[in-house]
Amino acid sequence: YRDAEWAVHELARRYPGRPVVLVGHSMGARAVLRAAGAPGVVAVCGLAPWLEGSDPVDQLAGRSVLIAHGDRERMTDPAASYAYALRARSVTDRVARFDVLGDGHAMLRRAGDWTSLVRRFALGELGAEPRDPVIANAMAEPAPAGLRVALEGVDR
Repeated sequence: YRDAEWAVHELARRYPGRPVVLVGHSMGARAVLRAAGAPGVVAVCGLAPWLEGSDPVDQLAGRSVLIAHGDRERMTDPAASYAYALRARSVTDRVARFDVLGDGHAMLRRAGDWTSLVRRFALGELGAEPRDPVIANAMAEPAPAGLRVALEGVDR
């Protein structure tokens, strides 16, 4: 996670005042979730994150968090990402978690849906587009509903 933190600090140095959205997959998702407390980070997206029960959430305070996990996952634990999202809601009210039905760790079967979800989240959080209503609704739903949203999409 130190590399992700270094990259965020470098972005802040080069582009002061610009908002940052971090995106990572697997262990990279764990890294960006940990680095989310860096200055300038407004949102973080973890795809099939490799998480353990000891991963901190305090750094997510004031940030938007999106987690997506395939239901055919064999490398990382979808139950762990759900538990993490639940804990994250104790420090920020902007948390959503999606179940990508029919896909696993490599994110290949529904690649277009994963990509679309990340794009809509990032552009909405950066203010480049309106916030996506599906993501906003998931964030507004109480647990477990907003943390177990089936990802609808184009690749089904």
